[in-house]
Amino acid sequence: MRMLEKDEEEGDIQVSWQDQQNINTFSKYNARLQDLEETYEAKKTEKEYLDDLASELELADEDELVKYRIGETFVSLSLEAAMERINKSQEELDRDIEALKAQMDEAVEKMDGLKKVLYARFGNAINLEKD
Repeated sequence: MRMLEKDEEEGDIQVSWQDQQNINTFSKYNARLQDLEETYEAKKTEKEYLDDLASELELADEDELVKYRIGETFVSLSLEAAMERINKSQEELDRDIEALKAQMDEAVEKMDGLKKVLYARFGNAINLEKD
């Protein structure tokens, strides 16, 4: 959000309790959206890493044991068991990513509704856009 220039200000506008509640709610959704976007990007990156790992393991020898990380420990697993775990992790990440998208869409929808109300009330005296 940015500060308005003096020529953009429209004089003194009274802010009611409800207006302040709407502004606070918008701010909460905005902060939540930023957190969700960061989490979404991290999950997407993790998914890409797992996709790359699955591609690499397809080229591995089936008789070879694979070092698979569980927490902070590496365990030797057969190629098949490692691929099963990777596929399960990919499915979990897909579900997480879809849930995050839904939460982000919901936050954006609610923010858009609040923007309409607040811009109708305050006009150019308030800026709710990201810069």
